[in-house]
Amino acid sequence: MQTVLTGTGEPVTIGPSHAFVVIGERLNPSLRPALAAEMAAGDFSRVNTDGLAQVEAGARMLDISAPPGDEKGVLLSQAVQTLQQAVDVPLCISITSLDALHNVLAVYEGKPLVNGLTGDRSLLDAFLPVIADHGAAFVGMCTDENGIPEEPTGRLSVAHVIVDRAIAHGLSGGDVMLDPVVMPIGARRSVGHTTLDTIRLIRGELGVNTLCGATNISIGLPNRRTLNAAFLAMLIAQGMPAAITNPLDDTIRMTALAADMFMGHDENSERWLIANRRGADLEARRLERQEARRKRQS
Repeated sequence: MQTVLTGTGEPVTIGPSHAFVVIGERLNPSLRPALAAEMAAGDFSRVNTDGLAQVEAGARMLDISAPPGDEKGVLLSQAVQTLQQAVDVPLCISITSLDALHNVLAVYEGKPLVNGLTGDRSLLDAFLPVIADHGAAFVGMCTDENGIPEEPTGRLSVAHVIVDRAIAHGLSGGDVMLDPVVMPIGARRSVGHTTLDTIRLIRGELGVNTLCGATNISIGLPNRRTLNAAFLAMLIAQGMPAAITNPLDDTIRMTALAADMFMGHDENSERWLIANRRGADLEARRLERQEARRKRQS
């Protein structure tokens, strides 16, 4: 199954037979106080520069969320509009209210991925008609009003509810991505295999695509870079076709490329070779993207 998303540039296709998609995580103001303060003041310059830096480092999508206090998504809508002038990749947009959903989807150019939904039926029935009307796709987290199920089978049950409600509201399976929910491994040693087993069950029973916030696994532990890279390789090997992570971290970036190549998604190892040549090749690609954006905006 394929999930096709668009920004102002070329579509990005997510699926088990396609190259792994890194979704840049660096536009989350809840984890970056300076970014939150700037966005709250209506300054989106860091949104643009950090977004562009992630795309140039290899992110094929960007994740963005609202600063604290922006319940109606007014600032988030402005940030999305500004960001889409700087980058042409699709956006994964974390939404916390119905007002924010309406406001953001009204200004977005293309087909976005809406993040932040759970398996709570009342939430799904409120949000999904709006998502369907705008032709968007969404991420459903395998948790509901009762919390996060401890066992993979419990999370699969929530996944079934999410997909069933999506279909009932006119969305296709390709418009649904499921998040198995990654918790910090330092809090419970079973977190890793619970996530991987949930991905396996979702693929086997529902066939829809999955993604997660991959760096959540290492919160609170030392040497997060190594832990994040190892876990990302395991996610890719289990069949997860996209994840929200940090493309600016060379260890993460190269691990994703290597694991994806071993999965058979890098024809003639082309992307691996380009990444290891760096320098002139990457500079040429950066200039080409800049010229393409300039032509679209002129």
